[in-house]
Amino acid sequence: MAIPTADLPPKSRKIGNLKMIWRIASNYPAQIAGAALALFVAAAATLGVPYSFKLIIDRGFLSGSGDVSRWFEYLLMLVVVMAIATALRFYFVSWLGERVVADLRIAVQANLLRLSPSYFEENRPSEIASRLTADTTVIEQVVGTTTSVALRNIVMSVGGIGVLLYLSPKLAGLMLFAIPAILVPIIFLGRKVRTVSRSSQDRVADVGAMVDEVLGAMKIVQAFGQESRESTRFIGAVEDVFGVAKRRIGLRAVMTAIVIFLMFASITAVIWQGALDVQAGNMTGGTIAAFVLYGGLVAGSFGALAEVYGDVLRGAGAAGRLGELLNEEPGIAAPANPIKMPEPPQGRVTFDHVTFRYPTRPEVSALDDFSLDIAPGETVAVVGPSGAGKTTLFQLIQRFYDPASGSVSIDGVALPATDPAWARARIAMVPQETIIFAASARDNLRYGRWDATDDALWAAAENANAAEFLKKLPEGLDTFMGEGGARLSGGQRQRLAIARAILRDAPILLLDEATSALDAESERLVQDAFDRLMHTRTTIVIAHRLATVRAADRIVVMDGGQIVEKGTHDQLARSGGLYERLARLQFQGLAA
Repeated sequence: MAIPTADLPPKSRKIGNLKMIWRIASNYPAQIAGAALALFVAAAATLGVPYSFKLIIDRGFLSGSGDVSRWFEYLLMLVVVMAIATALRFYFVSWLGERVVADLRIAVQANLLRLSPSYFEENRPSEIASRLTADTTVIEQVVGTTTSVALRNIVMSVGGIGVLLYLSPKLAGLMLFAIPAILVPIIFLGRKVRTVSRSSQDRVADVGAMVDEVLGAMKIVQAFGQESRESTRFIGAVEDVFGVAKRRIGLRAVMTAIVIFLMFASITAVIWQGALDVQAGNMTGGTIAAFVLYGGLVAGSFGALAEVYGDVLRGAGAAGRLGELLNEEPGIAAPANPIKMPEPPQGRVTFDHVTFRYPTRPEVSALDDFSLDIAPGETVAVVGPSGAGKTTLFQLIQRFYDPASGSVSIDGVALPATDPAWARARIAMVPQETIIFAASARDNLRYGRWDATDDALWAAAENANAAEFLKKLPEGLDTFMGEGGARLSGGQRQRLAIARAILRDAPILLLDEATSALDAESERLVQDAFDRLMHTRTTIVIAHRLATVRAADRIVVMDGGQIVEKGTHDQLARSGGLYERLARLQFQGLAA
């Protein structure tokens, strides 16, 4: 859910957020220097154009010397310099804009990869993705265009006012007197534009999140005939975006109209007075002509500043949103002096009086005073009804969360005392919901071990009964799998995930209903591969189908976050407890 503007800390709504952008841009001093030099040269050349017309009129036409061409040559030289400097300015500031956005995206993504899964439970990934796309686009515009326009117009305003004072202090003083009246609406309306701009960006993020959600669930949407409802919901979200955008556009339009009116009205009054001075012989025709042109430049510069101010505010809002991601600290991190994991790996896993609640469900204990010691090389099956806490065991073993009390350790080392990456390196995982990346089959397999050779990849695929279908792919291991593995069936995706885990060759193997999508023959072949692997590995199997856990060394039955039964299949099947009831229901269902 997008963060409402009112809920944001004050610092996230201030132009000071753009300091973060400056810190990134300051890594490229040569480009900044080039852009600044080109900007000042272009501004100086532009400011020289009106004065050239003064010289043309006063020293060319009105002097009677007839030497007009020389002044036009000077003017043409100024135009050439202005064109070259403007092109260089455009190149440097555009380069900086793209480079800053690239660096910002890389930095934000790097920090996101450090954050624990609990962060993404409380903050929607689709909304985060919107910040990395829509907000960085705003930043690119601010750095690559808005800042340049603003600086150019500031230079033009200051330089133009200086020349106006030189040409006629009296008229320039009258013009400067009107500036405070122009600044008041800019400041007042600018605050409102800033608030509405942030709200507009939040609504755009909502639209992006909705599109991502619906497209990802398109089969469900169409299967249940909900196209019309989703279309209506999307139209409502888009109209919300348009409504907020209308408010922002209206405020900016009013601000621009007021500023331009006040500026040009003051210029008109000043030029009126100047015309009277010319008529009285107190000012030359060239001077009043130059004054008019400079007045136009100054007025145009102030008008442009009024327009870009809204863009700067949008950039400040975007920078604030990205800064939140960049400054977010991971809830799970390595301690200052992590304890080394023992070598060689043993594969022992111990839960010692663990109590845990998920951050999004603090009122429910997923585990309640849970203790379990799994010996190296032991195969333990965990069964129980949905919500019993089975998957939570895997989450804590991989240290995606820390328990509220008690400890989880691997090979005698408590997980908070070591580097999470070291502990996770000893674990291979096959999740129930298979994750296949939009990449080649080769890269999906190499997630298990990135430096694996092709021989190792094919060996893992053979053991997981995946080699046959991989060889039939159009480009073999180099075949693109599609979004979420769309080119594979459910069973093929799961076998690919199993091959990935086999390739990792870790001492601890976590299987979360790892054969649920396989047909009977494929399941038998994969189970044979698992049997070979389990001889030298600690294996924890979560299974809803009890037929897959009969051969486990020990079966742990969970309910309500606690162990209610332990033993072998034969022992538990005669115990008269929860396991027997679950087994009877499943096997009777199979018989039926």
